[in-house]
Amino acid sequence: MVDYHAANQSYQYGPSSAGNGAGGGGSMGDYMAQEDDWDRDLLLDPAWEKQQRKTFTAWCNSHLRKAGTQIENIDEDFRDGLKLMLLLEVISGERLPKPERGKMRVHKINNVNKALDFIASKGVKLVSIGAEEIVDGNAKMTLGMIWTIILRFAIQDISVEETSAKEGLLLWCQRKTAPYKNVNVQNFHISWKDGLAFNALIHRHRPELIEYDKLRKDDPVTNLNNAFEVAEKYLDIPKMLDAEDIVNTARPDEKAIMTYVSSFYHAFSGAQKAETAANRICKVLAVNQENEHLMEDYEKLASDLLEWIRRTIPWLEDRVPQKTIQEMQQKLEDFRDYRRVHKPPKVQEKCQLEINFNTLQTKLRLSNRPAFMPSEGKMVSDINNGWQHLEQAEKGYEEWLLNEIRRLERLDHLAEKFRQKASIHEAWTDGKEAMLKHRDYETATLSDIKALIRKHEAFESDLAAHQDRVEQIAAIAQELNELDYYDSHNVNTRCQKICDQWDALGSLTHSRREALEKTEKQLEAIDQLHLEYAKRAAPFNNWMESAMEDLQDMFIVHTIEEIEGLISAHDQFKSTLPDADREREAILAIHKEAQRIAESNHIKLSGSNPYTTVTPQIINSKWEKLVPKRDHALLEEQSKQQSNEHLRRQFASQANVVGPWIQTKMEEIGRISIEMNGTLEDQLSHLKQYERSIVDYKPNLDLLEQQHQLIQEALIFDNKHTNYTMEHIRVGWEQLLTTIARTINEVENQILTRDAKGISQEQMQEFRASFNHFDKDHGGALGPEEFKACLISLGYDVENDRQGEAEFNRIMSLVDPNHSGLVTFQAFIDFMSRETTDTDTADQVIASFKVLAGDKNFITAEELRRELPPDQAEYCIARMAPYQGPDAVPGALDYKSFSTALYGESDL
Repeated sequence: MVDYHAANQSYQYGPSSAGNGAGGGGSMGDYMAQEDDWDRDLLLDPAWEKQQRKTFTAWCNSHLRKAGTQIENIDEDFRDGLKLMLLLEVISGERLPKPERGKMRVHKINNVNKALDFIASKGVKLVSIGAEEIVDGNAKMTLGMIWTIILRFAIQDISVEETSAKEGLLLWCQRKTAPYKNVNVQNFHISWKDGLAFNALIHRHRPELIEYDKLRKDDPVTNLNNAFEVAEKYLDIPKMLDAEDIVNTARPDEKAIMTYVSSFYHAFSGAQKAETAANRICKVLAVNQENEHLMEDYEKLASDLLEWIRRTIPWLEDRVPQKTIQEMQQKLEDFRDYRRVHKPPKVQEKCQLEINFNTLQTKLRLSNRPAFMPSEGKMVSDINNGWQHLEQAEKGYEEWLLNEIRRLERLDHLAEKFRQKASIHEAWTDGKEAMLKHRDYETATLSDIKALIRKHEAFESDLAAHQDRVEQIAAIAQELNELDYYDSHNVNTRCQKICDQWDALGSLTHSRREALEKTEKQLEAIDQLHLEYAKRAAPFNNWMESAMEDLQDMFIVHTIEEIEGLISAHDQFKSTLPDADREREAILAIHKEAQRIAESNHIKLSGSNPYTTVTPQIINSKWEKLVPKRDHALLEEQSKQQSNEHLRRQFASQANVVGPWIQTKMEEIGRISIEMNGTLEDQLSHLKQYERSIVDYKPNLDLLEQQHQLIQEALIFDNKHTNYTMEHIRVGWEQLLTTIARTINEVENQILTRDAKGISQEQMQEFRASFNHFDKDHGGALGPEEFKACLISLGYDVENDRQGEAEFNRIMSLVDPNHSGLVTFQAFIDFMSRETTDTDTADQVIASFKVLAGDKNFITAEELRRELPPDQAEYCIARMAPYQGPDAVPGALDYKSFSTALYGESDL
């Protein structure tokens, strides 16, 4: 059962171990492991991407054509997953789960997931390929996915002399082209550029198709095109490459070449069996050669490994300590370099030596050869003993290095700790002496003095907190002296400097506090007056600012009532000004008193009032601007609103006439379309005359448009004197013109239908009477139930049994093809005309084609050209699908599906 993954699941591509070929014992897995990381950077090379696109597209089409389809754009045509699933069915011969036919993104993702699930079920481990990337048309991921499919279904099962996949295919090519001059296949890129290898493969199996001796190595384009054309024409191998692309590319794309060459392998795979017997003899001889080579490799590898062990052990046993941590760290780095760089290859060599020894003994035993006995001292046990000695020396060496480094690190840690704490303390004290000596309090205000005192108190707290750090610095310096640290002299000098500076900071701190407290008392008296001024000036200033904001704010009014309300509010405000003026004089008097006291006591005030930014000058300036020329602005707005009211009444008078007139005319047209009497020509003449009377009313709308223009220019947005807006009038007028034009068009269409179908005037009137009878809401269209009742009244059997319901659904599909749920009168007339007149049917056309075809189930292009006029014959040939029946012949065309499509019963 297929596991339906979430739509955003990412897949990994590349076959699992279960997907290895039969031969080679895992070579396919090794090759596929190299292919696991899809080289996305290569796809950035336009030449390689172009070759892959063409090759993969041709490969896919070579299989899809078996199902009667193909692709044009490889990263677009697989996005919905349908052709991708079809491709997998064709190449695997198995059925995939039924695809989803919806057009939504989720349907496409589900289809692609089904295809990816199927690929995974074949032992392919997908890497970094997700359904969303395929659906989004990601070219890199799409090409990677197709390459994975090609590897699994076209290349993986290739097996030649115990090699499989890429190696097997390359060995096959080398075997087949070995006898040919100028051919040396070493890879799947540049070895194929001159085209001789392709021609050699064909000539080896089908010598009658290629004149190989006439080919020239210096004419690669001709060689390549010759091979491609012969393969396509005689071997049914589609052309997947362009000669110019291969020749003009420094290194042709390997995947494209492999894909095309694999087609030759499958085409000629039958000829491989003839080589099996010849290869068997070579295998027997190769066994002895390989065993001898393994023996020589073992002896050399064992000698090299033992010599390396003998050189390394003395170095690991050296225990002479170094004087500094840097020197010990260098020894540790050398040891780590030994562990990372030098030892791992030797571990691999030791492991490989044991594997080679065991493999050699197994091969000798299986081939009935005597067991291999290494030289003296080179047995696996000898190597293991030397390796154990190496491991013991290595372990002791590492423990000694770490202990020495820990000892030196502890001493360096104490020194670094001293330097860090000293640096932090020195950074903190930087500038502190200058700050304590600064006489900034001499020109400060009272608030500044209080702030300086609070700041000084904070500094005193900070100073006390740093006492612990100074003591810690002295303690660390003492410990370094006791441990005989090599740089103790510099440590002691720095520690003494820190202690001396600490004593100086304490003395300066005490002196500054006394100066700040003395200055504070001198300014408190003057500050009290400033505070009283600020307490009264702030609310008064806020009141003036609020009043100025209200008076100077832009006002927007739309009626006479609104402007008169603003004028009344302004008069009330002006009546409150005398009390405010008295408060202003009182505040200014406080400021003058503070100035008088400062001058009489010879106090130099530094700056303005510290409690407020509101100066007497600001108060006086705002008071003078408190009442702007608002009276004039209000009177101007009052005049403007009176003019706007006149424009409203003028527009409303005209709109209240035009609006009802349009509504009345709409109702009259509705009655006319339902109660039409006389012949259709008389009805048409009457409607056109009615249309002219409507058009003659247009000047009234033009006058209303002029009045509406004046209203818009005056920025008037509402009108209580009418419910009609200009937009309503315009829409109503356009609907009126559209309705009369549509009604006239319906009558004209009825005349065309009557004349074309031969319907009498009495039948037309009968149809109209039946339609109007069931059109209860006079909307010009019937709902499904109304239409069914109308059909029953005309004698149609569409009652609620199964057969009647099916007949009604058939009729509804004809009269309402868009499924709108409504049947117009024109659709009703078209249906009734078809029911009452003789017309051709799809069955009649099929019978006619069958006569032309000589009673066959298909027809050929030659028969159509012989029996029909040229233009009609070519029309049929271009639109008829190939005939797929069991009696099909080349060039057979399906005239039945073509005939039904002419009558809309299926897709052409």
